[in-house]
Amino acid sequence: MAAGYLEILRTRHATRLLVGTLVGRLPNATAAIAILLFVRAEGGSYTLAGGLAAVYGVANAVGQPLLGRLVDLHGQPRVQLPSAVLSALAMSVFAFTGTEPLPLAYAAVAAAGLFTPPLEGGLRALWPSVLRKEDQVHTAYAMDAVAQEVMFTVGPLLVTLFVSLWSGQAALLVLNAIGVLGALSVVVSPPSRAWRSAPREAHWLGALRSPGLLALLGAFLFVGMALGSITVAAVPYADDNGGDAVFGWMMAALGLGALVGGAVYGARQWAGEPARRLRVLVAFLAAGYLPLLLMPGAVAMTLLTAVAGVFLAPAIACAFVLVDRHAPRGTVTEAFSWFVTTFTVGASVGTGLAGPVVEAGGALWGFAVPGVAGGVSLLVLLATGRVLAAPAGRAVVAASSENDPNRAVEPRFSSGDRA
Repeated sequence: MAAGYLEILRTRHATRLLVGTLVGRLPNATAAIAILLFVRAEGGSYTLAGGLAAVYGVANAVGQPLLGRLVDLHGQPRVQLPSAVLSALAMSVFAFTGTEPLPLAYAAVAAAGLFTPPLEGGLRALWPSVLRKEDQVHTAYAMDAVAQEVMFTVGPLLVTLFVSLWSGQAALLVLNAIGVLGALSVVVSPPSRAWRSAPREAHWLGALRSPGLLALLGAFLFVGMALGSITVAAVPYADDNGGDAVFGWMMAALGLGALVGGAVYGARQWAGEPARRLRVLVAFLAAGYLPLLLMPGAVAMTLLTAVAGVFLAPAIACAFVLVDRHAPRGTVTEAFSWFVTTFTVGASVGTGLAGPVVEAGGALWGFAVPGVAGGVSLLVLLATGRVLAAPAGRAVVAASSENDPNRAVEPRFSSGDRA
């Protein structure tokens, strides 16, 4: 199973790019919990902490596609590193000034979120030029999805470790400094410095003029809603079945299920159209949420939560293939950034929606939300099947790159290839 991953990691620059991207994204992955712990240490309320975290999230959702478009236009080093530095400086202002004056606190976290570098989309734009073979690129997408689960598991542990060793302020400062180093490691690498987006048609909609991309964004908005709502529904269930420890185990199980599913999915090649495969994966994903309505004992519920996460990473990895395929020429980083933004917004909407649902009907109604959201996502994919299956019709690797192996470009694969 690990042979495909090892082959990729042995490829020149691949490990550096993957690790650098994960390290560079640590500030973003840990922002919510780091802000919460810092605000509470400063004597602020949970409402204030939640408000600041929400502002960071909204600003991040706005900034990712905008910065992604700038990367496509001007290259990675000119955008990724300056934005990483600006984001870290803004969070440092918040760490040193605290919650007073309040307008400055909100402005600082908003700037930190807005300037978060689009490293995630940038890495996926680099994979084709680093790996060259399509089957390896698709395996790398799956490995990327698995690595995300590891990062979102390890990141919060690092925050709590830094807080316990030093303080909430130190956690914010150290994590953002580490993030800048990760971004620096990526942008000074030869693939990042050499990468150039394909020539693009001037259009104010950018990547959003692609019907196929819009279909994917619509579907994964609801997948994000499902994921966000599970987190909220698990709270009242845990309160009645063992408290915070049960909640922690359920969230860990959800991430573990996604990690295992993504590892297995990426360990083999898949024949056939990725659009058809995505529908199957999302169908299984939606079905996996339904047993949560049984709400058995804590041990069984933890196992069901792990099952509910199994098809998440495979569905995301398959969607990456389709994002790459349907992004208009010259907009690949922006397209991946839109995917990240849409998924994040969906998770936030799911969290907000599940709150009043849980208050009205308890945990049972709360666990119905991910099932419904998963079903709607499947309906979107079914309704847009022809759009997603349509050939993208874009050019493959430019001839100039064949003569210069050090020049990274934006390769594309035809829709009839293996996926």
